[in-house]
Amino acid sequence: MAEVQAAPDEGAARVVTNRMWELWTDAPDEIAQEMLNHGMAQRGSYDFLGAIAVLDRLVAYCPDYAEGYNQRAFVQFIRQDYPSALVDLDRALELSPNHIAARAGRALTLLGLGRKDEARTDLKQALALNPWLSERSLLADGGPLAPEGEEL
Repeated sequence: MAEVQAAPDEGAARVVTNRMWELWTDAPDEIAQEMLNHGMAQRGSYDFLGAIAVLDRLVAYCPDYAEGYNQRAFVQFIRQDYPSALVDLDRALELSPNHIAARAGRALTLLGLGRKDEARTDLKQALALNPWLSERSLLADGGPLAPEGEEL
């Protein structure tokens, strides 16, 4: 995280962020890795129900693996099942408090639920960990999470 925080530009930050994703998506064992890869592939092919089924098995198999919850939350977010996504993001952050993607995902989920103040707080926490997140634009003047009185 220190590397991404010290990155001189967005391109350099992206390289570090990609390395973080490699760590996050390195499952605890071969079986878990297979489930994670399969769930992510199903999500990528828009088989959201299939992805959730596989990721359900992953979190049952590895209940202490934060990325399983984060990936399932991502699928739920895409499906606009924000309450379910929030439960999974909270669990991912309980297991891995500095999981930048889960924190940013939580901010987006809270925004989807109309809980702007909480979303703003979570996004600021994510940006403290990685100031180069693309979601930073949501806090800019006119953005949906701009400080009150500055929204369009």
